Amino acid sequence: MEQVITEINKLFSSIGCTEIVHPEKIPQSGSDRVYYRVVTYHFKIKGSGNFIITSNMNIRENRSFILFSRHFHSIGAPVPEIYAENEDGSLYIQQDLGNHSLLNELEQHGTGEYVYGLFQKSLKALAHLQIVGGRELNYDWCITSREFGQQAIMSDLLYFKYYFLDPLKIPYDKEQLLKDFDTFSQFLANADHRHFMFRDFQSRNIMVKDGEVFFIDYQGGMKGALQYDVASLLWQAKAELPDEWKNNLLEEYMHFVEELLGAPLNPERFIGQYHGYVLIRLLQVLGAYGLRGLFERKAHFLTSIPLALRNLKWFLANKNPGISLPLFEELLNRIIEDDVISRFETIKATSDTPLVVKINSFSYLKRGYPPDSTGTGGGYVFDCRGILNPGRLEEYKAITGRDKPVKDFLEHKTRMEEFMTHVYQVVDISVEDYIKRGFENLTVNFGCTGGQHRSVYAADALARHLRNKYAVKIELKHLEQGISETRP
Repeated sequence: MEQVITEINKLFSSIGCTEIVHPEKIPQSGSDRVYYRVVTYHFKIKGSGNFIITSNMNIRENRSFILFSRHFHSIGAPVPEIYAENEDGSLYIQQDLGNHSLLNELEQHGTGEYVYGLFQKSLKALAHLQIVGGRELNYDWCITSREFGQQAIMSDLLYFKYYFLDPLKIPYDKEQLLKDFDTFSQFLANADHRHFMFRDFQSRNIMVKDGEVFFIDYQGGMKGALQYDVASLLWQAKAELPDEWKNNLLEEYMHFVEELLGAPLNPERFIGQYHGYVLIRLLQVLGAYGLRGLFERKAHFLTSIPLALRNLKWFLANKNPGISLPLFEELLNRIIEDDVISRFETIKATSDTPLVVKINSFSYLKRGYPPDSTGTGGGYVFDCRGILNPGRLEEYKAITGRDKPVKDFLEHKTRMEEFMTHVYQVVDISVEDYIKRGFENLTVNFGCTGGQHRSVYAADALARHLRNKYAVKIELKHLEQGISETRP
């Protein structure tokens, strides 16, 4: 991280700034891009305010985002302004659009008039970006394909096949499925009204600031059918929009498109093609969840799989994708059966669940292993001494693993995140089994040299993980700090 901070300061210095910045790292999501926020920093181009710095070694991806952003900003689309970039294109400064996404607003306020209005604004701005923004766009800026045609559609279908369908180990005629894929991709490639396609237009990528909407993460865009982006937004599994909203918002979007094109659409044909794009988008999302969850073992994506499968199940029961593909349909109906969905369900504790997970941090040198108070004699002990010790550095000696400077050190300069990923995988097995079997106790201990930094951080992290994932009761003790907490 020190090298990145040096590069950030060098970039600010290149545009007339002399003050040293101390960027705050923003939690990452699914991508390899790393974001930092700088607050109230003065420089000649924009003055003071909040700015986002993006660090990414995928230079081609950065180039697409920067060029797309500048083009869309020039036609009045709601995208972040780009202020500066470094020489090799690995770092750039952009406008800070805040922390609240459209999904956050939906989760906080529910499906009321205010949120519906935000979806309306998003679709109106989308139509403008697609049609007006796509007119003079140089599609040579695209990361991969210039157009979402048959080859790109086939790639999405194979992405679903390799990363989601095949790991389920459901037998099928592979040759016939590929024929169905080819037929389906030809059908979609012949859709009308091809303009700029955002590619990942979902409520996480729509920021809300001062009641207005702004778009991010469109660097994967290309030329394609208008329907794909609308399908991505309205059928996002996490959003779970009411069917009435989906239908009404689609109609309003079609009206926005007609105004921009200056000609009426064929509603039956447009909606028929739209349903085909809903299906391809649902499958592409399952492929992404399979890659990130089943292969990379990222918990957020694993827990999203049941939502995506239920979304697909409802679609297949209520909508017509516009083309008959018997084997493909048979397989889709197989993956939405209850026994498949249940493989990805996370069991949750209830008010009647007797299990209590006791999590302790301790010092090997001061007291050694905590005695078992449950009478079961079991549980886990994880030794954190393989992680670089912040307690060796003067600036951290007086604080603990609950303080932000120590957290930043452990998250950015050590292998703590990797260590905790393995802890989660091991402990989750016991928690799930104990909930099912009605066991009452599980103990997890984290030890380090002084019981102050690494073990405290790890114990807090596991407690947070188990509460969020299983809603299980936690008894948390930091033995060397004299801290004891019980949370339902």
